[in-house]
Amino acid sequence: MTLCVAVIGAGVIGGAIARRLIESRAADRVIATRRRVERLRPLEEIGVITTRDNRWAAGEADAVFICVKPNDVRNILEEIRGEIDGKLVISTAAIIPLSYYRSIAPEARYVRTMPNIAALIGEAFTAYACDEKVTEEDKQLIRRLLEPLGPCEEVEEKHLDAITGLSGSGPAYIAIVIDALLYAGLKVGLPRELALRSSAQAVLGTAKLVLEGCLDTSKVKEMVTTPGGTTIEGIYQLEDSAIMTAFMRAVESATEKCRLLREKLGIE
Repeated sequence: MTLCVAVIGAGVIGGAIARRLIESRAADRVIATRRRVERLRPLEEIGVITTRDNRWAAGEADAVFICVKPNDVRNILEEIRGEIDGKLVISTAAIIPLSYYRSIAPEARYVRTMPNIAALIGEAFTAYACDEKVTEEDKQLIRRLLEPLGPCEEVEEKHLDAITGLSGSGPAYIAIVIDALLYAGLKVGLPRELALRSSAQAVLGTAKLVLEGCLDTSKVKEMVTTPGGTTIEGIYQLEDSAIMTAFMRAVESATEKCRLLREKLGIE
């Protein structure tokens, strides 16, 4: 059986999903929609079908991604409601709970996800929560569709706001770290490209050491830090600046913002 997937709202994340699905062959046919459909020409070039017609795309599909901003979710659901009965609908919209989707179009089966921009290169971490109608067969399909974006994991829905504040926003935090290291490199005399490359690779290499189970973060610091050496001098300055507290406050504030945005939209 051929699998057709529609991606409603192929902006940055939606476009990345459409691209990864077609390039990985996780779907046999991918339809992407956007109001300004001319911006989807790069997707057309790799075999994605593009259109402005959300209803047609949803009607053609076996599974539907909704990749629009939270305040556009209701309008999209009302537009495609008749086309998604009995289908699996996967949303990337932050903050919107599963109960909200069911209240508008109760005949579909819903998955709430939180990927991040690293989906562009297949390196996003995607947490997802399923509603009670989602079947074991659906869960196999969900993994098939999400794994091309990077590692994925089913979580309780109550954790998704925190995942949004940590992982969803995480690339922006890490970009700040890379920028800080870049400028530090410039300050000590490195050429810009060399400073950028060495900074970004330090982040990538450290992440791989941790994720691939070679070392935990404490062991990384222990192995790099020697008595009276250069690293301990740098760590001293970082600790004095309360950088860890700053990151904790950033994630906490971003998580709380999810609740505030839901409240603003009148969603419980």
